[in-house]
Amino acid sequence: MSRLFFVLANWPLGLLHPVGALLGWLTYLASPSYRRRIQAHTRQAGMSLRQRWSAVAHTGRMVAEMPRLWGRPANQMLGDRVQWLHPEVVEAALAQGKGLLLLTPHIGCFEICAQAYAERFGADKPITVLYRPAKQAWLAEVMVHARNRPHLLASPATLSGVRQLMRALKQGQTIGLLPDQVPPEGMGVWAPFFGRPAYTMTMAAKLAHQTGCQIVLLRGERLGLLQRWRQGADFVVHAEAGPAALMAAIATGDPAQSATAVNRAMEDLIMQCPQQYLWGYNRYKGPRREILTRQEAGGAA
Repeated sequence: MSRLFFVLANWPLGLLHPVGALLGWLTYLASPSYRRRIQAHTRQAGMSLRQRWSAVAHTGRMVAEMPRLWGRPANQMLGDRVQWLHPEVVEAALAQGKGLLLLTPHIGCFEICAQAYAERFGADKPITVLYRPAKQAWLAEVMVHARNRPHLLASPATLSGVRQLMRALKQGQTIGLLPDQVPPEGMGVWAPFFGRPAYTMTMAAKLAHQTGCQIVLLRGERLGLLQRWRQGADFVVHAEAGPAALMAAIATGDPAQSATAVNRAMEDLIMQCPQQYLWGYNRYKGPRREILTRQEAGGAA
């Protein structure tokens, strides 16, 4: 499988994306449980049927582009293939010197956000991101080597990984989190997400509260074929400052209030381009048991 992965890494996005869209639809049609989940989640968010169909294809494109993103040689720059919208937001946050927390939901090409940040800003302020190791041995090995790049360190979602995030912030560096990912048991609270209770991580708000770091929301928009031809780019990274309501909630130090505000900020970001969100993710599932407990996380912070 790893050999096939790196073969696909050499395919152009113009070929990977159509193949991915087809695979997305085949999965949707072949899996009743997956189909029901997408239908339920998109209806809950108030999406149209056309947007739902587009989301099915974009999920496939997201999976298909992973080999190219992870298999890209470390010395091969993204360059103009990734454009930024409002990079001054990131620059202003970094200028505060208190560390920067980037929050990116599972929307569009979320993998491109950390790589694009590392290439543009990482020489001065490196970025550390937290990731969940894959269950498949071959993919876990690929992830270890592929996600670490110049000025970009990927740490596993373990106690040592959380400590690494805290150290990075205290040194005025940048960290990245996916706040719409279901955390382990004891590492979250139940908070509304598109009108339904979802187990939501408290780590993001806790790190921001304890360090006083800046918060910026990022999303990596995947461009269509015509857009790529017109703009000469494959992705656009959108940056916006953490909303005032989110910052105020985090300042209270209350986990439930902060988690609710984080979810609200993610909802607003997702609805800017809802067809590219990963609606098939089982966002409302219960937390899994892991070694990292709330008490350990508190000690790490």
